[in-house]
Amino acid sequence: MKSRNTLIRVKRFQLDEKRRKVAQMEAMIADFQRIAADLEREIVAEQERAGIYDPSHFAYPTYAKAAIARRENLKRSIDELEAQLREARFSLQEAAEELKRVELLDERDQNRDRTAEEAREHAEFNALAGLRPRGALA
Repeated sequence: MKSRNTLIRVKRFQLDEKRRKVAQMEAMIADFQRIAADLEREIVAEQERAGIYDPSHFAYPTYAKAAIARRENLKRSIDELEAQLREARFSLQEAAEELKRVELLDERDQNRDRTAEEAREHAEFNALAGLRPRGALA
């Protein structure tokens, strides 16, 4: 039983770690999306300020070019993180299922032990009842 309790604690710890990882990835994706949206607004503002909207134009603002490159890099990072997030969520689901299986096994063993203990106590009671004289009152 002790090893089963240890296994349950380990599985819970692993599940919590996977939950933290998923939450962390979701937060990173949200941050990257917010930064990309901010960059998009800055690009538009810089284009309006310069009056040039074509990035291939020779006088296109350098800051806008750099912001576009950064925004595209962030979008690639978001795509990669979303793929990792899908894997992490799948791993989280597997860990939750594994913990549930171990907990169900533990519960089944506890019920079996409890039933055996009750049967033993019942047999002891019956043995003691058989020793009592017939006319004696309890």
